[in-house]
Amino acid sequence: MAITAQDLIDAILDRGTFTSWDVPLLDVHPDAAYAADLQRARETSHHDEAVITGEGRIRGQRVALIACDFAFLGGSIGVAAAERIVSAVERATALRLPLLATPTSGGTRMQEGTVAFLQMVKISAAITLHKQSGLPYLVYLRDPTMGGVFASWGSLGHVTIAEPGARIGFLGPRVYEALHGEPYPDGVQTAEHLFERGLIDGVVPLRFVRLLAHRTLRVLAGAQDADPLAPHLGVREELAAGDDGTSAWDSVRISREVGRPGVRAFLRHSATDRLPLSGTGEGETDHSLLLSLARVQGYPCVVVGQDTTRAEGQTPPLLGPAALRAARRGMRLAAELNLPLVLVIDTWGAALSPEAEEGGLAGEVARSLSDLVTLRVPTVSVLLGQGTGGGALAMLPADRVLCAQHAWLAPLPPEGASAVMFRDVEHAAEMAEKQRIRAADLLADGIVDRVIPERPNAADEPTEFSRRVGLAVSESLAELSLIPDSIRISRRLDRYRFLGTH
Repeated sequence: MAITAQDLIDAILDRGTFTSWDVPLLDVHPDAAYAADLQRARETSHHDEAVITGEGRIRGQRVALIACDFAFLGGSIGVAAAERIVSAVERATALRLPLLATPTSGGTRMQEGTVAFLQMVKISAAITLHKQSGLPYLVYLRDPTMGGVFASWGSLGHVTIAEPGARIGFLGPRVYEALHGEPYPDGVQTAEHLFERGLIDGVVPLRFVRLLAHRTLRVLAGAQDADPLAPHLGVREELAAGDDGTSAWDSVRISREVGRPGVRAFLRHSATDRLPLSGTGEGETDHSLLLSLARVQGYPCVVVGQDTTRAEGQTPPLLGPAALRAARRGMRLAAELNLPLVLVIDTWGAALSPEAEEGGLAGEVARSLSDLVTLRVPTVSVLLGQGTGGGALAMLPADRVLCAQHAWLAPLPPEGASAVMFRDVEHAAEMAEKQRIRAADLLADGIVDRVIPERPNAADEPTEFSRRVGLAVSESLAELSLIPDSIRISRRLDRYRFLGTH
């Protein structure tokens, strides 16, 4: 049974909090046949148009709502409906409210022709201005969402989820069959397929949308309600450079242990209100890169993390171009929502393959570096384990760089450096020492700002170590929040401008 606009209000908003923003409709001067269609639609749907707008509360937090009702001419969007949508977006922007849109539509209203088709331009513009104001835009796609609606306001969300089994796509199956003389392929225009392809962030039944929206808004609302247990400045544990006596090669071996905690353990033990996102939003996904909204020790942020989780005997994942494009999506989200960005580095390196080359790997490393080093929001990088090559470098240049005691950073793994210099891998330990890749050396050389202790090895204390990492991240975020943007960015650029020149 189709989800109606009233179903959405009842399921998502606090009871009795919805207030309509709808005003009398713009007169589109319909002809007699179209006027009759509109009248029948009003009687059938009990709405005056295909869209209703207003505001309500989700667990007490104000939110603007735009909802389609498919019972009104298939949820199609004409001039009057578009004007109602844009007016609601502009009002949400003026009131500084997050916006939840829940489209279901066959697309542009055919009775109004080309002028209706062009309405998608002003809707997209209004939503873009809303997002440029640093305000959240969430989308819940319902069955069906097609054509120009999906190709405009249905595809612009910071976070986009969909109803299970929903048909979602740009080209209508009937149109495809008429043009090509054959049915549209099964399974392509489904919510589940879009999720698998990294085009949306999740497939969620209506009964869970309220919880998910609340969790998302908790993160995106900002730091004003940060956890009172968040750490105070000055409470920290550090290691002096070189004081633990561990060799660089010992750290390399320790960092490769199967049980070593990674980004998932960090989020599990140090973050709340976690909302995993999926893929690049542009048709790619790479499970070696984790993207999430979360509150780390009370601080709302975007988390981008390289995930080397694997079972004994499995080949570790390598970062391909799609992973870096997903990381750059995280950078854009942080910038648009004015949230700090936390990057967790733990990688065997970038994928070295013809497919990765053809997919633009080198360009993605370059663009990641460019985006990250000039990002206007506070940034914290955490070198958690292995830091190999361009895959690690692409996520390193932050305002604060933290490093686990047995993490390391190098242009190639020591075996690779040995192969370049000696044409064998027997000199790997020697190269690890000479290249000064271990945490203590990185600290002494000004590449990292702080070393996080392992006691004696993160694999022996995964929970305690992960919480220690979270504490270090939140302390860094607290410090950075006190520095004006212009000064913080200038310091970041100077750091990398003069690194190694003194």
